[in-house]
Amino acid sequence: MQTIEYIYSAHSAFAWLGSARLSEICARHGARLLHKPIDLSPVIEAVGGQSFAARSQAHVDYFFGREIERWAEYRGVEVIAHRPTHHDAPLALASGAIIAAQAEGQGADALAHAILGAHWREDADISDPAVLAPLIVGCGMEADAILDAARSAPVQALYRANTAEAIARHVFGSPTYVVAGDPFYGQDRLDLVERALERPFTGHNWRNPPVGCPSA
Repeated sequence: MQTIEYIYSAHSAFAWLGSARLSEICARHGARLLHKPIDLSPVIEAVGGQSFAARSQAHVDYFFGREIERWAEYRGVEVIAHRPTHHDAPLALASGAIIAAQAEGQGADALAHAILGAHWREDADISDPAVLAPLIVGCGMEADAILDAARSAPVQALYRANTAEAIARHVFGSPTYVVAGDPFYGQDRLDLVERALERPFTGHNWRNPPVGCPSA
């Protein structure tokens, strides 16, 4: 079974826009997703990217306005706003819930999709355990168990390790998909991800070789 390393922020607009398409690709090719939710800001800053606050209004309007509108229409994905109300809320609990679900061997794919959708389609506060609980239950898991695990020191250590790994691997942003060490940044690269599952691209000499997988 092939694996796609899925490096993303639990509140990423573009991860949400590509989420259903990513699931289709995995189902078609029998590929496994290895979820690696990250704290996005330090990853972006490590490769010289600007914080959201430091970007020009024109940049924000285009990349986080018009691009979201167009891709949402193209993918048939619902988004409620260019920047949800709780977009700056902490992501440790939501990210931890995804990691905990993956550690249980069930539900991480569905839960990640549900969390992204709640944030972008329903304007929900995904830092709130009362919001996360029904999403977890809806994915067939026990909410208290997953939330307790999400808060635990080992799971939060994995969340930090994912972020450190993304920095070490020069990840540019969210989502990034890695197939056999070859990274593809952005949901607009999903056709290339699918092609890489079918036949690897030649000339792969990226500076970002596979390293340990702390959230496996």
